[in-house]
Amino acid sequence: MRVAWWRSAFAQPEVVKLQGVGLQLAGSETEAMFTGIVETMGRVTRREEKSGALWLAIDLGAAVGGVRLGDSICVRGCCLTVEVLDGAVAGFHMMGETLRLTDFLSLHVSDAVNLERALKLGDHLGGHLVSGHVDGVGTVLDVTTTPEQTSVTIELPPQVERFTIPKGSITVDGVSLTLAALQKESATVCLIPHTLAVTTLGALKVGSKVHLEADQVGKWMARLLPQRD
Repeated sequence: MRVAWWRSAFAQPEVVKLQGVGLQLAGSETEAMFTGIVETMGRVTRREEKSGALWLAIDLGAAVGGVRLGDSICVRGCCLTVEVLDGAVAGFHMMGETLRLTDFLSLHVSDAVNLERALKLGDHLGGHLVSGHVDGVGTVLDVTTTPEQTSVTIELPPQVERFTIPKGSITVDGVSLTLAALQKESATVCLIPHTLAVTTLGALKVGSKVHLEADQVGKWMARLLPQRD
């Protein structure tokens, strides 16, 4: 990933194509929806912080198929725009508000991230409707593993907890999960071996930070229905 070229492109409003080097850059933003069914795990290949912003280069691996400049990719549960595409490596630019609401600054080169391409009309909705707008960062309080499953208890920030219900949906680092149990200020999810193997949730331990998105339906209802005491 040619970061010097990448950085200079942010001053340009138009798409830049560098002939002969296979690098493209763009700065458009799009609205997208996801399902919380992770397609693959990508790897951070480069990172750079500058002027309160973060640039990440991520190898999309199997998720690169059909990806174009300006497309939306769900990265750790956060909808990000592909601003650079160099082979299978995509470049993403995160500004202050995104960094305030997420844990992206903790990522290092070679770290794995969950990836999902945006839904297309007619696609199978395997999880639940996910916007990719992270509501808050949770902290793993407990991880209990048995031969059949792993139970993970996560501390919920208030802006997430208010939209959680027993057996409701929640997105954890981009993975659509069902709430197995609710406690005061925390919730427990259960992970099957397949989920542990094909997502980054298999590496969770006590103290890990995770991106959380509350169920869209709950947020829409809270917005549209009158407040009650």
